[in-house]
Amino acid sequence: QVQLVESGGGLVQPGGSLRLSCAASGFTFSSYAMSWHRQAPGKERELVAGILKSGSITNYADSVKGRFTISRDNAKNTVYLQMNNLKADDTAVYYCKRSGGEYWGKGTLVTVSS
Repeated sequence: QVQLVESGGGLVQPGGSLRLSCAASGFTFSSYAMSWHRQAPGKERELVAGILKSGSITNYADSVKGRFTISRDNAKNTVYLQMNNLKADDTAVYYCKRSGGEYWGKGTLVTVSS
């Protein structure tokens, strides 16, 4: 079955960086687009970044453009989210999602606070 396991979250100060990872299994990873989403307390889940199956095309929410970078390693069945210059508004649970259905990981918490 499809499994997505996020890791790399934690507490970071404003201006700091984190790298999230999502390890995928149970499907042919290189055949699917992947995306990162986040949900802050009291808010709806939102798309943060997406990447096509080859990794050649990416897209970002306006709020993270220039600060976050999505990438993937199809040999390792892993998608990454490099987050730089983090702000308090980036505090949320971050989820990995596979395209072609409602396939989500359980999420990893990112807290940006001094």
